[in-house]
Amino acid sequence: MSGVMQGRRILITGPRNKWSIAWHAALSLHREGASLAISVLGDREQKGVEKLLLEAGIAAPIFQCNATDDEQVEGLFAQVGNHFGGQLDGYLHAMAFANKEELDGEYIATSKAGFLLAHEASVYTLVNMTRAARPLMVAAGGGSVVTLSYLGAERVVAGYNIMGVAKASLEASVRYLANDLGPENIRVNAVSAGPIKTLAASGIAGADRMREYVAGKSPLRRQVEAEEVGDATLFLLSDWARAITGEILYVDCGYSILGIV
Repeated sequence: MSGVMQGRRILITGPRNKWSIAWHAALSLHREGASLAISVLGDREQKGVEKLLLEAGIAAPIFQCNATDDEQVEGLFAQVGNHFGGQLDGYLHAMAFANKEELDGEYIATSKAGFLLAHEASVYTLVNMTRAARPLMVAAGGGSVVTLSYLGAERVVAGYNIMGVAKASLEASVRYLANDLGPENIRVNAVSAGPIKTLAASGIAGADRMREYVAGKSPLRRQVEAEEVGDATLFLLSDWARAITGEILYVDCGYSILGIV
């Protein structure tokens, strides 16, 4: 343990179970000394995270928030600010959602409602949460925001459909937010992880075959592990990445560098 995050106040959003990338990020940050707060959607998620925190020996408050609701987001960051003395050094945006039926068949069949839902849940939540976090980060002298993307944002991935388009919008939002907030020493980046077995990934048809394929073709010839994505998130939230903003960091054993495979 180097303690690179000692004394840093970090909000983790979206953990659901022991496979969640957000949970592994929390473990990495805790290991390096960060003080954590957790945000979840509702009672079911809170019960699961309470158990994880207890088993890991981590003391952190859990707040509930539906991030598509601006009033709830404002309330969340008021609570986070009260907990951390009016300052926040960073937060992880780890939330995305699309209707399962939109992740099957042709993208052209995407419904208007499904299109709007995926963008509201997966992209707008980054915007409104960062807006609410901004005053707390300014009070801290700057901060770091990290979100989670995937290669489907720039390439066609079978079964990813509307989520690929939403992730493309998410990555564009990272760049625009980074430009807005850079003068206040607030950095905004994304981690684009290779395919990992998570609850969200289970909704994508052929996810298991995809992981096996990527493992066989990637330069490192293996699958990426969730704890490796957690450590990459830690890096972007830390001062080690203090000159990095507006970037997409690929953590996929090198698969993204390949052409036709």
